[in-house]
Amino acid sequence: MFFLLFGLWILFNGQWTGEIALTGLVVCGLIYVFCWKFLGYSPKTEWQLARKVPRAIGYGFFLIGEVGKSCWQTIRFIWSPKVEVQPEIVSFHTKLKTDTGKVLLANSITLTPGTITVDIRDDVMLVHCLDESLDAGLEGSQMEEKIMKLEGGV
Repeated sequence: MFFLLFGLWILFNGQWTGEIALTGLVVCGLIYVFCWKFLGYSPKTEWQLARKVPRAIGYGFFLIGEVGKSCWQTIRFIWSPKVEVQPEIVSFHTKLKTDTGKVLLANSITLTPGTITVDIRDDVMLVHCLDESLDAGLEGSQMEEKIMKLEGGV
């Protein structure tokens, strides 16, 4: 976090001088100490978050692929005059234990065209699907498995 703050300091100043660098080191150091003491932030937490960055980037690429596939399927529903859409609301149990993981899964489902997460209660999610074929694979999905790996499980 310190290096990120210092990099932003230099970037926003727009120039590099010894005074700016020294002032930036002091200010960024004070902000880092403040975060450490009063916000519960620590180098250990920072290292744990840094180790998750590659998995988060991988999940981002996976999610973009899923959005693309779902977008194509939704376009087929819209443009095909022969296909009758059968909307439905389904509920399923998630294996995710943390609130962060559940919210990430719910938002990922909502980001994919044709599905919207309506409600989350404990480990049960309620999802509206544009067509009944879109509910296949919600429970125990690859998306859920990747989020579990991102959280550190599995």
